[in-house]
Amino acid sequence: MAVRACGLIIYRRLQPAPSSKVTDSIEYLLLQTSYGTHHWTPPKGHVDPGEDDLQTAFRETQEEAGLQASQLTLIEGYKKELHYPVHGKPKTVVYWLAEMKDCNTEIKLSEEHQAFQWLKLEDACKFAEYEDMQATLKEVHEFLCSRE
Repeated sequence: MAVRACGLIIYRRLQPAPSSKVTDSIEYLLLQTSYGTHHWTPPKGHVDPGEDDLQTAFRETQEEAGLQASQLTLIEGYKKELHYPVHGKPKTVVYWLAEMKDCNTEIKLSEEHQAFQWLKLEDACKFAEYEDMQATLKEVHEFLCSRE
């Protein structure tokens, strides 16, 4: 049985400079774990009994980043499943896409994470070491650009 986790890829839009494209003003939220290799990841976590996947994504975001569902706008039409082994066991992670309603909302980390960063796509991909997460961030960015 695969371990199942769910989370949100969260972005915010800064006020773009008049000469820049709207998509240049997008930043993604990554959290640095306080365990293991201290890798960077969007907020996510394991599904609790009786919880559906989306409930898990919002609960984990609240626990790990201090963000309430009311502070986010879930973006219709984007959902991504990643599959990879962790300690030799299969893991499935489901991500949805959410936009911060107020780009200045404070992030409040739990003990599971030691730092957070708002990063433009290129830097977010550098921080997210795993190829599947880099590809997902690029895919999200393309998705957002196609909606402009």
